[in-house]
Amino acid sequence: MSTNVFDEQRVKAPPVLFSYGFRPFFLLAGLSAAALVPLWVCVATGAFGLGGSIPPSGWHAHEMLFGFAVAAIAGFLLTAIPSWTGSVAIKGKPLMALVALYLAGRVASLPALADSGWAALIDLAFLPALGAFVAAPLIKAGKARNTAFLLLLGLLTLANALFRLEWLGVTQATAQLGIALAIGIVLQMVTVVAGRIVPSFTQNALRQKEPTLVITPLPHLDRAVLVLTALLIPADLLLPGSVATGALALAAAVAHGVRLSRWKGLHTLSQPVLWILHVGYVWIPVALALKGLEYAFGLPLGRAWLHALTAGAFTTMILAVMSRAALGHTGRMIVVSRTTVAAYVLVLLGATARTLLPMVPDGAWTPVLHSAGALWTLGFALFLWVYVPVLTGPRADGRPG
Repeated sequence: MSTNVFDEQRVKAPPVLFSYGFRPFFLLAGLSAAALVPLWVCVATGAFGLGGSIPPSGWHAHEMLFGFAVAAIAGFLLTAIPSWTGSVAIKGKPLMALVALYLAGRVASLPALADSGWAALIDLAFLPALGAFVAAPLIKAGKARNTAFLLLLGLLTLANALFRLEWLGVTQATAQLGIALAIGIVLQMVTVVAGRIVPSFTQNALRQKEPTLVITPLPHLDRAVLVLTALLIPADLLLPGSVATGALALAAAVAHGVRLSRWKGLHTLSQPVLWILHVGYVWIPVALALKGLEYAFGLPLGRAWLHALTAGAFTTMILAVMSRAALGHTGRMIVVSRTTVAAYVLVLLGATARTLLPMVPDGAWTPVLHSAGALWTLGFALFLWVYVPVLTGPRADGRPG
C-alpha cells in the first residue's frame, strides 16, 4: 500500500526543473548572461548587426535588465517569498506557464520583432504575471516591507513600457528614461535584499567560530540608505546628469559605505560564499561615488559608474545569491566549489575591465572590451557547468522541491 502511494505521489510530482521557482529562472539567468554579452561584443565591434529598427544599444540594455536581471529577480522572489510568508511555492504547470511567458518575451524582444504591438504586449505581460503569483502571500503576510516588492515590480513594468513606447514610435527618447528607472528599481531591490541577507548570513556563519561576534542593527542607518537610494530614482528621471543628482549620489555612496563597513566583511575572507556578497555590495558605493564625481564635479569618467553598478553590483550580487540559494534549496551544504570561486573571480575581473573601458586609450578600447566580455562569459560558463546539474537534478537530501 505504502509503495503504491509513494509511486502515485512520484508520478504526480512535477518535473524537477519546475519543482521550485529558483530552478528554471536561475538557469535562464545564467544562460542569458553567458549568451547576451558575447553577442553584444560582436555587435559593438562590428562583427555583425542585429537587423530590425531597434537601436542595438537599447536592445542590449533592455535584455540585460529584462532578460538577465529580471530572470534572477523572478527566481529569487519565487523562492524567498514562500520562506518569508510560510506559503506554498508555485510549481508544476503554473511555473511552466510563467517560464513560457518569460521566454515568449525574449522572442518578442528580438530586434526584428520588437517594434510591433503584439511583441510589446507579450513582453510586458511577464512582470504583472509574476506579481500576480507573489501578491497573495505577500498581502496575506501583511508586512509593508514585503508588499513593497509589488510596487517595485509595477515600476519595472513601467520602465519596460517606456522602452516599448519608443520602439513602437509612440514616443521619443523614452527608452533612456526606461533604462534609468529600471536601474534605479533594481538598485533599490538589491539594497533591500542585501540589507536582509548579508548581515544575517555573515553573523550566522561567523558565530560558529566567533560566538561573541554580533552585527548590531542600526535601523536609522538602514532607513537613511533606503531613502537616499530611492531619491536617486526621481533625480535621475527629472534631473539627469545634474550637480544636485551628483551630490545625492555621493551622499548615498557614503551611506552605503558606512552600512557595509558594519557587516564584518574582513572576517569572511576564508569563506567565498560570504565574501562574494560583501564584494558585490562594495560595487554600490563605488558606482555611486563615480556617478557623483562625474555629475557634481564634472570629472570625465565616461559614465563608468553605469557598468560599475550593473556589471559590478547587480551581476555580482545576482551570482552570489544564485550560487548560494541553489545549494541551500537543493539540500546541499552551503560551501561553494573551487570552480564556482573561479567563476566569481572571472566575473569580477570582467566587470572591472568593463567599468574601466571608458577611461582607456582609444587604441586599447576593442581589446579591453573583448577581454571584459571573455572574462564575463567564461565566468558564467563555469557557473553553468557547476549549477546546471544542481538546478535540474533532485535535491541531495531526497526531499521534494
